Amino acid sequence: MKNLFKISLLAIMAVVISACGQKSAQKAETERVELVEVITLEKQKIARQLEFSTTLQGYENMNISPSLTGNIEKIFVEVGSKVNQGQLLIRMDQNQLITSKINLASVKTELDRATALKETGSVSQQTYDQLKAQYDQLKQNVEFLETNTFVKAQFAGVISAKNFEDGEMYTGAPILALTQIKTLKALISIPEIYFPLIQKGMKLVLRSEIYPEKAFDCVIEIVYPTIDPATHTFQVKLKIPNSAELLRPGMYVTTTLALGEVDALIAPYSAVLKLIGSNERYLFVNDNGKAKRISVKMGQRFDENVEIMGDGIEDGMQLIVSGQGRLIDGVAVKVVNNQK
Repeated sequence: MKNLFKISLLAIMAVVISACGQKSAQKAETERVELVEVITLEKQKIARQLEFSTTLQGYENMNISPSLTGNIEKIFVEVGSKVNQGQLLIRMDQNQLITSKINLASVKTELDRATALKETGSVSQQTYDQLKAQYDQLKQNVEFLETNTFVKAQFAGVISAKNFEDGEMYTGAPILALTQIKTLKALISIPEIYFPLIQKGMKLVLRSEIYPEKAFDCVIEIVYPTIDPATHTFQVKLKIPNSAELLRPGMYVTTTLALGEVDALIAPYSAVLKLIGSNERYLFVNDNGKAKRISVKMGQRFDENVEIMGDGIEDGMQLIVSGQGRLIDGVAVKVVNNQK
């Protein structure tokens, strides 16, 4: 019994000591004062330009894969061949097509005879309807076989891949790849804060290291309507005229989008902190001698400075630019230097 009493007493003492320790730690936390340096936030007029990097793609890309298996009689193009819309690219084995055409001609003869006899009442409507349905089905099959026996280009472009040779057995993999290069496209990802400012039809300038003295015009063709929750960006599709064919699919390029002059808050990039394990950005301001944490989003970067935006961040606030790494929300601060 005495041992049980002693154990209970020790447990109570441990709880009391722990509680006292926590209160002491909390008291020490609230009583500590951190020395900081600040600057006064002021709005500045900036020429807002967004720069992005991307890779060019053919505006249209198509794998040439007939819906027939069989022998490839002839491929009329090579890699690099420029082709026009409707140009013959491949001729497949014609046996199925020839047989189907013969059957179609035979049924057409019977249908023409039945049509003439139907007018005199010598053929029943049921017999005529059956012949007509058979003819329509065979005609549709012949059209399908013609399309897939004599394979033509669906658009003008250049042959970018060839995977078979004449006489080989086609098994389903693409025989050719066709890429449009007179017009190119590219996708860029833009931070969500700019979503209200981006519209279809806006013009951009595109540059390539291959042509350092040239600037290529392009236009926003599609603004995708959703935001990626992981990156907090949205995509836009660029349409890039390329009549001179200087640019090619796969090239690495940069784009510049001018959004005009705006008044913005600019802060040292080092003053903006990042929450570990997330994309959340925040900073601290001096709020009557207390550190106040404010979540922000970053905009355009200017060397060592960056545009900041967010609810609660305003012109005239004292932004903490030194000592912010030691701060927590609400801790007391003492300003030792107010930079201008």
